[in-house]
Amino acid sequence: MTTPQTDTAPTQGHAASQVLSVDAMGGDKGPATVVAGLSAFLRDKPAARAILHGREAELESLVAKHGIGERVTIHDAADVVMMTDKPSHVLRHGKNTSMWSAIEAVRNREAAVAVSCGNTGGLMAMSMLRLRKAEGVNRPAIACLWPSRNPSGFNVMLDAGADIRADQDDLLTYALMGASYARNGLDIARPRVGLLNVGTEEHKGRAELKVAHELIGNAAIIGDFDYVGFVEGGDLPSNKVDVIVTDGFTGNVALKTGEGTATLISELLRGALMKNPWSMLGAVLAGGSLRALRKRIDPRRVNGGVFLGLNQTVIKSHGSADETGVAAALHLAYRLAESGFSDKLAARVASAASLAQDASTASGTDGSKTKTDK
Repeated sequence: MTTPQTDTAPTQGHAASQVLSVDAMGGDKGPATVVAGLSAFLRDKPAARAILHGREAELESLVAKHGIGERVTIHDAADVVMMTDKPSHVLRHGKNTSMWSAIEAVRNREAAVAVSCGNTGGLMAMSMLRLRKAEGVNRPAIACLWPSRNPSGFNVMLDAGADIRADQDDLLTYALMGASYARNGLDIARPRVGLLNVGTEEHKGRAELKVAHELIGNAAIIGDFDYVGFVEGGDLPSNKVDVIVTDGFTGNVALKTGEGTATLISELLRGALMKNPWSMLGAVLAGGSLRALRKRIDPRRVNGGVFLGLNQTVIKSHGSADETGVAAALHLAYRLAESGFSDKLAARVASAASLAQDASTASGTDGSKTKTDK
């Protein structure tokens, strides 16, 4: 039986851990919004620095406007990955783009984490090419934060759309990576992991889900997490689980459905409160509570999907993110950078292939095999 590796690998150099690599050109709203979000983030984090990638002439004026020139280095990149570009086109023609430049800065250890609002498929393809998959990972995953009833306020869900397929070994790897992310991103010492299914009964679900159910359960002690078994869609925002594991097709549909529902509720509530003078008066009296509710369900606060399973960390911000959303993605990136997350995650998944084999036979494992992320 293979002894699991630990998650206590050394963090990156202190200077590098405070530097973020930001693709300024990929978002729907243009570089002005990205730079505005970067400026807001830098106000909150005095020690942080950034490398900004894009058309230098355009970025210089924006950086000067926000007065952040002393903390931002601009890397000139003439081309932009368009939202309509196919991943194959991005790989063939993307070397002069801001997205490529942002990833290269992380690859060269100039920065700890890359952040982009650009084309998801292109960003994943380029990240896999330049940063490579971590040992033991067959398919990388995108992890997102889902508002929940937990003390942290969020649950982790993966995969949110990196790959629509996932077999039982992939789902086991997702469980290991998701638990590591919950530890370092949400400070949860021993995350509870659930496997998304159409019911909680053990006889339900596709064949690969039933096998994954056993693999994840058997790997819980080795992986230093608690496995709660199958969970349903209604459990995504619950306090019974911290990490929800699923394939990319299901996860992406769930994510987009949740975001759309949150937007609908916000619009309906606003319409109801503006319906007549009495409801408007009630809105004024309940202003503080309503603002707190709006903040709690605001999708911008959880902007930023983390690419897990690569040798270094990349965060995908929503293409339509505004200043608040961009700042949220940068805050997440900085937190992971400060924790040395990429090195810890690499140590965690380095033995994932062995864990998949071991877990199928090890129903009970000595506690001395336990891994830690901190």
